[in-house]
Amino acid sequence: MKGTILVGTAGQGILRSVDDGASWHRLGLREAIEFDGVVRSLAVDPSDPSRIFAGADAGMCISTDGGAHFSRVDSPMNGMTVWAIAIDPADPRHMYAGTGAPSRAAMFRSQDGGATWTRLSPDIPEFCRGVNRPRILSVCVDPQEGRNVWFGVEEGGAWHSADHGDTWTRIDQEDGVLGNPDIHAISVLPAEGNTPRRVLVLTVNTVYTTDDDGEQWTGVPSRTRFDGMYYTRTVQATTDGAALMIAIGDGTPGTRSKLYRSTDRGDSWSEALLHTAPNSTFWAFGAHAADPSLMFAGTKYGDLFRSMDGGASWFKEWRSFSEITAIAWTPFEAPVHAHPQSIT
Repeated sequence: MKGTILVGTAGQGILRSVDDGASWHRLGLREAIEFDGVVRSLAVDPSDPSRIFAGADAGMCISTDGGAHFSRVDSPMNGMTVWAIAIDPADPRHMYAGTGAPSRAAMFRSQDGGATWTRLSPDIPEFCRGVNRPRILSVCVDPQEGRNVWFGVEEGGAWHSADHGDTWTRIDQEDGVLGNPDIHAISVLPAEGNTPRRVLVLTVNTVYTTDDDGEQWTGVPSRTRFDGMYYTRTVQATTDGAALMIAIGDGTPGTRSKLYRSTDRGDSWSEALLHTAPNSTFWAFGAHAADPSLMFAGTKYGDLFRSMDGGASWFKEWRSFSEITAIAWTPFEAPVHAHPQSIT
């Protein structure tokens, strides 16, 4: 497989493989992202696979060579931890980013492909009950109607904008259908033929869906359909839309975790085949439209898994990492000898 695998971690910055996972390289000593830093999010520019955005404890960073080198984008996020990044797939000029613990949780927008950023209006409290300082774990742009943007906060609720982020509405108020403000992930499945657009909102213990842009919601507790496990971490659609993956565990960091796959947009789920038991709850997915059959999944304690069949079966990679927080793959072949540091 040609291309570059990037793994974001809490403690080893970004690790990169250009030989299909046979060897791994850390970032160099004079990068914007410290080689032992924290990276919470990765996003590949859909219009240019050499451009990788990384949300780090230094702020928003960018690579223009497939992840070999990173520089910091001068922005209001300087010195803040960026937990989530989303790029409008139909118009990559529109980008969104969410920050959080240990810095203040806030939403930011770029309208020029990540060159400049402005802070948006949602006012998120500095502290919350569950995790002390909130963090924006998920930002999602509707792939068909980019004016629709969603983000979710642990803990601070689920938010929706219908005007590219100019104004926002919180949709999880206690008297509404979403009674839990602990939001872990949001995903938008585009309309197909007579099938309407579907939005999935994952709280810590329930999967909610709406097919009418939030007028009505259906929620199913995770414990009732995922082998008694409640901890609902994240969701990822295959890039061809053929399937949907969800990561479930028995807690954080957890002792038992599974991946489930749906081919009917989340109405029903079947357990994916894991050829090795994971060491903790699955924490992150990675995928790219250039190869819809290829997916990655990482656990809280650093196991990296790969699927070559769109999420039906998974094999553990030989290399283990520190806490895996984000995964990306790009078809761009980054320079092989970018840095002297290596952990092969």
